Amino acid sequence: MIIFNQAHTERVEYLMDNLGIKGYTLWENVQGRGTSTGVPHLATHAWPEINKSILMVVDEEKVETILDVVKKIDSINEEVGIRAFVWDILQTV
Repeated sequence: MIIFNQAHTERVEYLMDNLGIKGYTLWENVQGRGTSTGVPHLATHAWPEINKSILMVVDEEKVETILDVVKKIDSINEEVGIRAFVWDILQTV
């Protein structure tokens, strides 16, 4: 799962295209606060930033590459915000 400021949309789409990730679920207008800075992203007048969240199930060999790219995107502008989370998927139907 990647949660990212909407400003990173093209970078996240490029990451997925470059790695051949076709299946995903996208949530737009995701509100929250960052764990590092606590800056709200609420799509309000006072806090206008907004996030997106994307969930994808990928082969294990792609996980480290995804995490490396997310870390690189974040290092370019840490204030914009992007985070990645990894879960083990035991079964799918």
